[in-house]
Amino acid sequence: MINRRERSRSLLLFPQMSAESQIKIIEQKVSDLLADEPGYFLVEIKINAGNNVKVFIDADHGASIDKLVHYNRALYKQIDGTGLFPDNNFSLEISSPGLDEPLKMYRQYLKNKGRFVEVIEQDGSRKEGKLLDVTEVGIVLEEEKGKGKKKEIMAHSILFDNIKSTKIQIKF
Repeated sequence: MINRRERSRSLLLFPQMSAESQIKIIEQKVSDLLADEPGYFLVEIKINAGNNVKVFIDADHGASIDKLVHYNRALYKQIDGTGLFPDNNFSLEISSPGLDEPLKMYRQYLKNKGRFVEVIEQDGSRKEGKLLDVTEVGIVLEEEKGKGKKKEIMAHSILFDNIKSTKIQIKF
């Protein structure tokens, strides 16, 4: 059993790293893992309370569960025992971003061309419609208003700089 004095001394061996520094190190490790898979890309890394590391990986043609499990095991081995987290106290989750997560990267917009999305602009206004096109500077959204003979179809060009968030909408 470790007494308090020994425990506090052992923690000094692992200086507290900021979450930002930890994320940068993990980003590099994930980038190295994905180097042989050009269709896969890192979307985001979050470190929550209790050192719960969440890594979101996506793919141009859908991320397979088998690949995500492979990346999870490989990354866990790379982090475990490095001192990145005091006493190796961390948990790791790797998944693709869910439908409830907003699109964050250009490649995600490209991947979701043709799907229905909800766009919230910086000024708080909302637009829903089909994601028709994605350019380097923004998106084109097709919005339908009205029904039957009064149905209007409008195309909106929205610059990425004006987008606060974009989420996929499920239409049945």
